[in-house]
Amino acid sequence: MKLIAGLGNPGTRYQLTRHNLGFLVLDRLAETNRISVGQMGFDARFGKGMIADQAVLLIKPQTFMNLSGASVRKFFEYYRINIDDVIVVHDDLDLPFGTIRFKAGGGHGGHKGLISIIEDLGTADFTRIRLGIGKPDRREIVESYVLSAFSQEEMNQLPHVLATSAEMLTEMLSTGIQSAMCTYHVKTINNFNKEV
Repeated sequence: MKLIAGLGNPGTRYQLTRHNLGFLVLDRLAETNRISVGQMGFDARFGKGMIADQAVLLIKPQTFMNLSGASVRKFFEYYRINIDDVIVVHDDLDLPFGTIRFKAGGGHGGHKGLISIIEDLGTADFTRIRLGIGKPDRREIVESYVLSAFSQEEMNQLPHVLATSAEMLTEMLSTGIQSAMCTYHVKTINNFNKEV
């Protein structure tokens, strides 16, 4: 079984903020594959289903971003998930908005959700889907930036970002990360820049 965790903050206040892009992609993936993520357990909203002939567990931790790892670890241990089958979908300040990249393992880049997951799982050897949100001009306003709403231009592009992210995740589940990286390395779609 694949454990796919979309990161974000719970509540309507944060629903359409940059830091919730992981939640939004997970919702789109669930909707596309008719999987309900309405169950509550282990401090998360979650659902189980099949995507590309793979059994998947989709989770949205409800602990707030900084404590995401506590929820992920509970699912990881209860369902005895292999670390190679853990996929974390998260926003990334180091990529321009609309850029989507796969990453296998690596550091946390200062992302508090990733820091929490790495600490709780005791390893960084899981797959990530990095969703670019760009960064503000001044480092000192990063926290307010990630918690702010998308700009109107970003909102116009958001449906394309969500659809393509869900498509990329499905391809990865179907063919594996290396094949999916090759498939999406050169593919582009209108209205936003997508790199893998």
